[in-house]
Amino acid sequence: MKTPSPALLAALALACAGTAAAQETATPPAAASPAASTGLLVYPAKSQDAAQQAKDETECQDWSKAQAAAAPAPAPAAAEPAQQAAGGERIRGAARGAAAGAVIGEVANDDASEGAQVGAAAGVVAGGHRTRQARRDQKEQAEAQEKANAQAAEQAKADAVKRGMAACLESRGYTVK
Repeated sequence: MKTPSPALLAALALACAGTAAAQETATPPAAASPAASTGLLVYPAKSQDAAQQAKDETECQDWSKAQAAAAPAPAPAAAEPAQQAAGGERIRGAARGAAAGAVIGEVANDDASEGAQVGAAAGVVAGGHRTRQARRDQKEQAEAQEKANAQAAEQAKADAVKRGMAACLESRGYTVK
């Protein structure tokens, strides 16, 4: 008997590998059950078959989602009252700058008034900067709180669906973990 050439063996191996890969991708993976997608483990306690369990899980999930959607949304977490800037940062900055400028001006060139004017101008700018920074910080804090509230509401809804689904399935004779 004649031995096949190495090129023929390689071609056959590639053809078989391609067929196996096509077969693997042709069958989609089994979809997770509705209970498993919510993190529940469900066991039939009254000899229900797989088809009945799948039907019950789907019905209980639909019912639970409807109940969670109809329930009032939980109140958002109480946020700390925003600390409003008392105002006058520019005036306080001008006063601090004028005082420092007067001292520096007196020491540097025996002219406290000119130093006070320069210091006051610098103080106004610094005070304005502090005010703008405080506003940015408050805005960022409010946005972070809003995001946290939205995440908490979404988690509360998911928990409500999970609890409702567990109660529904238990009432139909399943053990839920």
